[in-house]
Amino acid sequence: MHPGEILWTVVIGFLLVGSVGYFLSIYNSLIEMKNNVGRSWANIDVLLKQRHDELPKLVRTCEAYMQHERAIFDKLSDARGALAAAKSVAQRADAENQLTRALGGFFAVAENYPDLKANTSFQGLQTRISELENAIADRREFYNDTVTMFNTRIEQIPDLWVAGGMALQRAELFHIDERERQDVAIDFNQKSA
Repeated sequence: MHPGEILWTVVIGFLLVGSVGYFLSIYNSLIEMKNNVGRSWANIDVLLKQRHDELPKLVRTCEAYMQHERAIFDKLSDARGALAAAKSVAQRADAENQLTRALGGFFAVAENYPDLKANTSFQGLQTRISELENAIADRREFYNDTVTMFNTRIEQIPDLWVAGGMALQRAELFHIDERERQDVAIDFNQKSA
């Protein structure tokens, strides 16, 4: 072999090894990002489960005080049922928005009951649920950031080619319902039947 042939063989070998290494690094980073999307959704799920577990305690604490507010309790129950039935991210987002609205209405109506507001169990549950709502909002933001990074990567070249070979699909963002952006109308002078 001539020195020129050896040099070309070495160069071609380095290019092949470098190319394979480069595509393997893309593959591994896409797998990591896909798993980060799943993990960030699981982190939301943990907080949703905690909130879900707190709601029956809140209802039990408030029922004696708010006997004439059946509609509020029904909205909470319906929202919890929708959440249990939700399968996709979009369905979960819709159910979560419904539950958040129901909780907002619930706490607004609770303002009409001074004895309830003074109840330490109610105060503790209200604080706990508010803390969970804030944590859920933070996790939603993190989830959407993670999904956006993942979706961007699988649409850029050369990641697009590797993602296509892996059959990776765009992940769904957690969208807020348009009703969540509107002000809540509260009438403190009207009781539900």
